[in-house]
Amino acid sequence: MIFTETKLRGAFIIDLEVREDERGGFARTFSQDEFAAHGLKVDVVQANLSYNHRAGTLRGMHYQLPPAAETKLVRCTQGAILDVIVDLREGSPTYLQHIAVELTAENRRALYVPEMFAHGYQALTDGAEVVYQVGEAYTPGYERGLRHDDPQLGIQWPMPVTVISAKDQAWTLLSEREGVTT
Repeated sequence: MIFTETKLRGAFIIDLEVREDERGGFARTFSQDEFAAHGLKVDVVQANLSYNHRAGTLRGMHYQLPPAAETKLVRCTQGAILDVIVDLREGSPTYLQHIAVELTAENRRALYVPEMFAHGYQALTDGAEVVYQVGEAYTPGYERGLRHDDPQLGIQWPMPVTVISAKDQAWTLLSEREGVTT
């Protein structure tokens, strides 16, 4: 695996080192030792799969508060998505900054999402399928979210949002929250 740290400290793009022969290819997608060598949390408590019927579907921007803060390793296994993460670590020099990474079945790229990062994605194709390993169990009482269209974040989604859950559309704007500074 090839680990490339992004401008958001602790968030990594992970590319595969595929070994090919006449049968096809093989690559390791996870190794506790390699992740730990890059200072990444290696616990996997649950694995999730989401399937998106239509391009333009948006899921997110989700995170959990401590003590249930999650790490995620996200990979698109069918179709394509634009995956976006936002740094929510108080005191971080990149607080409220985001990155966007295109994950596709063809590029086989993964994104490692550290604790206290909001995470969401938009399906770029019909039938986009996403698999992600999570370092903490889903804990509803600690779940929070950001609005995908919050003007303070300035996220540029590549296409109009065609499908979004009522819950994800209802998250509070940052300007309406107490104690959030930009």
